[in-house]
Amino acid sequence: MSAPLLEVEDLRVRLRTPRGTAHVVNGLGYTVGRGETVAVVGESGSGKSVSVLALLGLLPARVATVTGAARLDGEDLLTMSPERLREVRGPGVGMVFQDPMTSLNPVLTIGRQLVEGIRAHGEVSKAEARERAAGLLAEVGLPDPQRALDRYPHELSGGMRQRVVIAIALSNNPSLLIADEATTALDVTVQAQILDLVAELQAEHGTGVIWITHDLGVVAGIADRVLVMYGGRCVEDGTVDDVLERPAHPYTRGLLGALPDLATSDDGDLATVPGVPPAPTDLPPGCVFWPRCPVRSDPRCATEQPPLAIVPTSHRDIGGGGLVHRAATWCEEGSRG
Repeated sequence: MSAPLLEVEDLRVRLRTPRGTAHVVNGLGYTVGRGETVAVVGESGSGKSVSVLALLGLLPARVATVTGAARLDGEDLLTMSPERLREVRGPGVGMVFQDPMTSLNPVLTIGRQLVEGIRAHGEVSKAEARERAAGLLAEVGLPDPQRALDRYPHELSGGMRQRVVIAIALSNNPSLLIADEATTALDVTVQAQILDLVAELQAEHGTGVIWITHDLGVVAGIADRVLVMYGGRCVEDGTVDDVLERPAHPYTRGLLGALPDLATSDDGDLATVPGVPPAPTDLPPGCVFWPRCPVRSDPRCATEQPPLAIVPTSHRDIGGGGLVHRAATWCEEGSRG
């Protein structure tokens, strides 16, 4: 087995707030292989976005404390100098941010922002970079890309801005692409186009992808592995088939149970996960999901944090290729696999 493209170990993020220290990410660990797509799912506030911002050094140092390790091709992102990290962003890691309006500079044209990123990481002329920029805008489905190069962000719709941000992230053929709700503002046709484009990038360059999303339909269609986060912790991870078809953690089962079933004619209310997520400044001492858990079958859940443990699967050698299905639960139902 080749070494993973990205290896995250014991990632922890603490934010200083007026209400105290927020424990936003707590001991997160996972790997991303070359050409692999890892989907990260969970409710808002579970630490998904903060965890990837921490990897790229994009959290304000005056309020954020980040510990752990995040090795990209063997080089730790968390200990890089600011100069080296700027070199890595682009050809090493491309990022699609959740809000395209705040990701783009409002006083610079789309073309200038694309050209600047292309020329920062390659010896190309302005004319060559502009041609490359127009080609990228065409690839992400932006109409009349030549004209779009001379427009400003406020002159584009939300969906068009999102496509520009995706084009910028892909402009230097990154080894790792991080997409934070990358297709949320797009209609299903353009969404499929973007997903196909990312798949082509993976096939051509072996790009690894971290795809943060609430859309489990997208997860089922593109992911190789799924990481489920809750309260800043990973509560379950495994292959997309294992997690979506045989969820082990009660929270994962709750997420999947809340999906509408178009095959039924039931006009009743949609299923929900009762309660609200815990505040990161006041996490429960035991299992982070215990206050909302419908099972609560083990008394340790209230006082101890269950570790991630292997869940037996019926169709795969759990020791093969790192494709292990793990869940942080002592629940009798969750341990069945």
